[in-house]
Amino acid sequence: MAKKFFHIAIDGPVAAGKGTVSKLVAQRLGFLYVDTGAMYRVAAYLAQQNQVAYTEEQKIVDLIKSSKIEMRTPLADPVKPSQKSKSIVSEQDGRLITVLLNGEDISWKIRTEEISQGASKVSVLPKVRKILVEKQQKIAHGQNVVMEGRDITYRVLPKADLKIFLTADVRERAKRRLLQLQLKGLDASLQEILQEIKERDTRDMNRKTDPLKIVPEAWKLDTTQLAIEKVVGKIVDKTKKMKTHNQK
Repeated sequence: MAKKFFHIAIDGPVAAGKGTVSKLVAQRLGFLYVDTGAMYRVAAYLAQQNQVAYTEEQKIVDLIKSSKIEMRTPLADPVKPSQKSKSIVSEQDGRLITVLLNGEDISWKIRTEEISQGASKVSVLPKVRKILVEKQQKIAHGQNVVMEGRDITYRVLPKADLKIFLTADVRERAKRRLLQLQLKGLDASLQEILQEIKERDTRDMNRKTDPLKIVPEAWKLDTTQLAIEKVVGKIVDKTKKMKTHNQK
């Protein structure tokens, strides 16, 4: 009997292009795109808003448990950014995914550099990872998904149909991150970003709980010299072939 739902799990280091690639693949295939990194950003945002240190594990877990976190594909029509808001805004503003916290749209509020650094710190906390992994698995259950993060291929979706490790040269990743910041009007130097990425890689690969790693069955894709559309095309083609084979 053919498997009904198809799961694509994509892991990789910071600024490897996971978000853009995953979103485009999901759009092309009609799958749900899930940015698990956004959940850790929400955890950091909750800590920040409640004056809780990023190291206070149980307090952060309690905040997550008492909050409603939702993720969805950006809506085509303008909506209210929160239940209390009277204004109408468009979600078609460049975001890859819409993130709601207790009904409030915080999609851009969790994309600051401070929250990015905070997410890196809370992501090493075992209890935080455990509760968020459970949420991620519930999202994937019963539907086609493209899920990206750092532990998807072996922790969140260990039985994923297609496992991918997306990477790129560290200097190329630093250039991409610099461009992202410049587009937001933020000032930064390539050397500073390069150092931050190296430190982030070290934390991600050496943390005790669910470190960043390449599983043997993963398809490794180096995007250093590849255009985004080329990478997307490769993944879409492979998925279609696998789905056709599975249906036989």
